[in-house]
Amino acid sequence: MSTSVTGTAQVESPPAAGLGQPIGAGIVTALVGFTSSFAVVLAGLTAMGATSAQAASGLLAVCVTQAVGMIVLSRRYRMPITLAWSTPGAALLASTGAVAGGWAAAVGAFAVVGGLIVLTGFWDRLGALIAAIPVEIAQAMLAGVLLPLCLAPVKALPVSPAVVVPVIVTWLVLQRFAPRWSVLAAFAVAAVGSSIDIAVHHRRLDLPAMVPRLEWTVPHWSWQAMIGVAVPLYVVTMAAQNIPGTAVMRTFDYRVPWRAAMTVTGLGTMLGAPAGGHAINLAAISAALSAAPSAHPDPKRRWIAACTAGCAYLVLALASGALVMLVAAAPKGVLETVAGLALIATLASALTAALTPAAHRSAAALTFLVAASGIALLGIGAAFWALVAGLVVRWFLPPVAS
Repeated sequence: MSTSVTGTAQVESPPAAGLGQPIGAGIVTALVGFTSSFAVVLAGLTAMGATSAQAASGLLAVCVTQAVGMIVLSRRYRMPITLAWSTPGAALLASTGAVAGGWAAAVGAFAVVGGLIVLTGFWDRLGALIAAIPVEIAQAMLAGVLLPLCLAPVKALPVSPAVVVPVIVTWLVLQRFAPRWSVLAAFAVAAVGSSIDIAVHHRRLDLPAMVPRLEWTVPHWSWQAMIGVAVPLYVVTMAAQNIPGTAVMRTFDYRVPWRAAMTVTGLGTMLGAPAGGHAINLAAISAALSAAPSAHPDPKRRWIAACTAGCAYLVLALASGALVMLVAAAPKGVLETVAGLALIATLASALTAALTPAAHRSAAALTFLVAASGIALLGIGAAFWALVAGLVVRWFLPPVAS
């Protein structure tokens, strides 16, 4: 490490590093972020009633909007501000299923979420309200939403064992030796296995549908979708992505420009909604890949990694149509297996955060059970009722001494 000496003071300067280091870190950030959860996004959009073309359009939309947002924010503020689609939000959509008004109503809910995110950046009280939701209740709701998805690999075993077993084994081995690449490797094995199955059974692929294109949907406003989709999607995106995302950045001595970040992600969500994009937000887990010293020794140069990640997402967006066609032709349960494996770590973290505090464990447990039940009352999904039930029980029952 080089040093400069002025009088008796010695100041260390960051070690020299070329552009290759942050560019490589940015590409890794995009690859890990995309491959680890795109299956969750497709599962969520499909459950909401999207056709294959609309799901591909939604994946394309979130890729492009978050890519542009990353490039704008990282260049403007010279910080490694990385964005992501809302993976917990996509899991919520998968567990909620179709709502009154169908896919158009879901698109309307996505647009409302974008508006709420923008409002959060300008109205401090709204952000404080979300932050005031007890952590154990928010995490219990998230865990309940994730549970059915994480059970998918087990349920798919007897349906498509020839493809699913190698996928699970690959994921397990990589979890031991290279956890970061476990989901990517599992998806690669799933793609190979699915391709072999498609060839053996002579299934035909719709090649023209592999060309990436946007499918526009006019939003429909349904009160059931507003309450059952927009509210839980907004809460889980803020509580599980945006707020933790700022905390992760703070550990690397970066203060995210909150208003600008909420404006960019909120507007990006609103613009992407008619094309099927559900929500974009600050990255939480993958944020460290671009913000850590491994991206560049000089903190002032790490923004290049985030900007590169944005450019990489624009390239990955071109694969959206091909991925959806491969998934549609794959054996039953393969997409759900990859999505479930990708979410196991998130489920474990959510359960730990929900059930570790003893004071309100009963409220957290009830929240988890209601969210996992998948019930729908008055056309409103389980996630909303889980949040309501958890808050009511937490208020009614006295805290238990630990």
